[in-house]
Amino acid sequence: MSPFLPRPFPHRHPRRTAAAVVLTLCAALAPAIPSAAATRTPAHPVAAPVPAGTDLTKSEAQWIDRDTVVWKVHATASTGQQLLYAPDGGMTVRDGDLSPAGQRRLRLAPAALTVAQRAKYPHLKDYPAFRVDARDRGRTDEALKGQLIAVQRGAGGALLAATGVQTQGVLDAVYGPAARRAALGPVFRNGRPTLSVWAPTAHSVALEIDGRTVRMKRNAADGVWSVTGPASWKGLPYRYSVRVWAPSVRELVTNKVTDPYSTALTTDSKRSLVVDLEDRALAPAGWSTLRKPAARPLRDAEIQELQIRDFSVADPTSKHPGTYLAFTDKGSDGMKHLRRLASSGTSYVHLLPAFDFATVPERKPAQRTPDCDLTAYAPDSEAQQACTAKSAADDGYNWGYDPLHFTVPEGSYATDPDGPRRTLEFRRMVQGINGAGLRTVMDVVYNHTAASGQADASVLDRIVPGYYQRLLDDGTVATSTCCAGTAPENTMMGKLVVDSIVTWARQYKVDGFRFDLMGHHPKANIMAVRKALDALTPGRDGVDGKKIILYGEGWNFGEAADDARFVQATQKNMAGTGIATFSDRSRDAIRGGSPFDDDPGVQGFASGLYTDPNGSAANGTPAQQKDRLLHYQDLIEVGLTGNLAAYRFTDSAGAEVEGAGIDYNGAPAGYADAPGDALSYADAHDNESLYDALAFKLPASTTPGDRSRMQVLAMATAALSQGPSLSQAGTDLLRSKSLDRNSFDSGDWFNAIHWNCRDGNGFGRGLPPAADNQAKWPYAKPLLAAVQPAGCPTMAATSAAYQDLLRIRTTEPAFGLATAEQVQSALSFPLSGRNETPGVITMRLADLVVVINATPATTSQRVPALAGRPYALHPVQAHGSDPTVTSARYSRGPGTFTVPARTVAVFKAAH
Repeated sequence: MSPFLPRPFPHRHPRRTAAAVVLTLCAALAPAIPSAAATRTPAHPVAAPVPAGTDLTKSEAQWIDRDTVVWKVHATASTGQQLLYAPDGGMTVRDGDLSPAGQRRLRLAPAALTVAQRAKYPHLKDYPAFRVDARDRGRTDEALKGQLIAVQRGAGGALLAATGVQTQGVLDAVYGPAARRAALGPVFRNGRPTLSVWAPTAHSVALEIDGRTVRMKRNAADGVWSVTGPASWKGLPYRYSVRVWAPSVRELVTNKVTDPYSTALTTDSKRSLVVDLEDRALAPAGWSTLRKPAARPLRDAEIQELQIRDFSVADPTSKHPGTYLAFTDKGSDGMKHLRRLASSGTSYVHLLPAFDFATVPERKPAQRTPDCDLTAYAPDSEAQQACTAKSAADDGYNWGYDPLHFTVPEGSYATDPDGPRRTLEFRRMVQGINGAGLRTVMDVVYNHTAASGQADASVLDRIVPGYYQRLLDDGTVATSTCCAGTAPENTMMGKLVVDSIVTWARQYKVDGFRFDLMGHHPKANIMAVRKALDALTPGRDGVDGKKIILYGEGWNFGEAADDARFVQATQKNMAGTGIATFSDRSRDAIRGGSPFDDDPGVQGFASGLYTDPNGSAANGTPAQQKDRLLHYQDLIEVGLTGNLAAYRFTDSAGAEVEGAGIDYNGAPAGYADAPGDALSYADAHDNESLYDALAFKLPASTTPGDRSRMQVLAMATAALSQGPSLSQAGTDLLRSKSLDRNSFDSGDWFNAIHWNCRDGNGFGRGLPPAADNQAKWPYAKPLLAAVQPAGCPTMAATSAAYQDLLRIRTTEPAFGLATAEQVQSALSFPLSGRNETPGVITMRLADLVVVINATPATTSQRVPALAGRPYALHPVQAHGSDPTVTSARYSRGPGTFTVPARTVAVFKAAH
């Protein structure tokens, strides 16, 4: 088996606009881009020769609390270590020594990390430690405001080593206890606003508002700068002028920067606005009395994942295409479909990022569009992607995983991005979704920022440089998330996460949150979010926080992997918390292979492995295919239990095992403690849509009808699992992105949902964009030309059959068991073991029997334990939309269930 890979991990790259240069995955590793809004005190040039071990461009020493510095240098009786600081900077290495002379110092003595320190900083546990001399600790606050260097000298004073110093730990120790209680951003009391920003290392902070510069006052205990203004400041644009030492450029700079706790913004996030979210002018009619659909426990959640622009931008029946207000258009095709899904059992709409992100021009006239007739080209042409690529950097499209301001709605989705209208319209969107019978989930991205250092799209790092971003051992910013990683393990970044989530819950009545790359957060941070939400009450806050659901991507990779820096919010660590993580186990088994296969034709349970081979050599011999298929069935069976670690059953080798004993690329397949710990899905925005994955994997000659049946089977395998499940919007209509595996910046042409079947399902709109797909073009081109298009009857039948299964899932209590013990008692796989039929799973669940037949032939599954007991096809299917499933039958005498090809049939005991 191949090594475990985090899945799905998109190759996201932030977008660019004329107004902002944002770091890409590669450029994020380069020196920070100077801000056009910064002025600097020049540094002296570095002179040669430079002693070995001396590099002021790095920060390899770490000041972790008031008393302790760690640094990988070898200290002896003849060496001396100290911290040197210069409030205005200017220290360089010249002629083999530091220049200029006269820096201030903090003396260091060799020491050892305590047990508590090793536990708090496990990645530093083997570092040499040094204790700050007690006589010098009174100058800590002063030292933290300027250039700070760790120095080692030998006998006679010769310079041996020098490096910059990371200060996140000591900043938390000095200011964190008080600052975590601070109210930041604009806060109104008796009509007057107070503006506050945490900037403990700043030399000065001033407020630029109404054409004036107003001095702000620093609180020495918490490092917060604040100023209270008159009521007339309400609605005015503002920004902060922060004079601060910036280690990324080793200069004292003056940054003009927006408020990281902004509640409203001007167009393109140029200024923050003094806005009170409690202002009744920002509340749409009926907001205070909004009645929400009944909340479902997370274990029962059926979720539709949806991008706001995708939803309506190509819907001619929408009055407000591409905007928040499209969800208020009750008569649009998109809203009609959402209501149908809600009536079938879907309970939540999960919105891809809707906070302010960095890389879309927010005014429509500034958004470029392709300058060619995209409809004129062949379905397998390169021309469409070449044309859309020319405008991609400045068009109106992006998934939005490049956060700029975490707690303000994105302006490009508003009819007017300049001012608080985006707040009003976001709230109207929530009303519209709730009115359709659905609750709202926000996709939130706190694990990285669009940029860091002195880049224009950097906010946090231009206020407290080197604090909010996660730094590697050499002081560079971690980019394993794709972009400039944040450090929610630090007090004030963790506080920002909690404060932001609470604001979305209280002020926007959001019903759930999905955490992007949650495994890069400490578990403690996510649990703090849960605690803060649980404290919200309808009487005091207008929402019941205990009913808000949380789930996220618990992937384990990067610099934080394997709890290297803290206990992560990963799959295994979040088990038992009531916060779900996406399960890649059954996803890969359903689809086949992984999203990273060189050959996308690697088949799986729902794509014909062994039972309907596609001829790809990557699938191996028939014997290898059979073995892999049966192992996939083990993974899916664990998934059907809710990915329970301790669930006991017989695997395909005939062994009695627990869920955790089934291998998934070297990791346990089962990791959950209870239903609701794992979220099942067959597709999401990352990687190919389900239809496109099956297009790559099913034999090219597969008919549209059979593709539809396999699509429903794949979706049902996730939806009929214990615990929550998620499906990408449009998947029930065979949605395609023309085989695009990473459509984050592919524009409307490849991404828009086509609710009207006469517009097609999106397949055959040309070869997908070269940036992330060109290596797969040799596989894609023949398919785009040859696969028969899905017509209206096929698309309608797919959705109807899926909705029938949703009705069964949400009306049969056995699919929503609350405990692992209940699952163990009620759910079994009576035909698992050495004689299990390849391509068929038979599940007994209380008084139900589910047969999932992924083969191209009718199957008969005899369950001796049920012989003589009465069963019949579930009434929903017996009187439902799929004529094929109505031929499924049960023979009572032998206990045999007969199910047509490519069909999921649910039987119910007759009483």
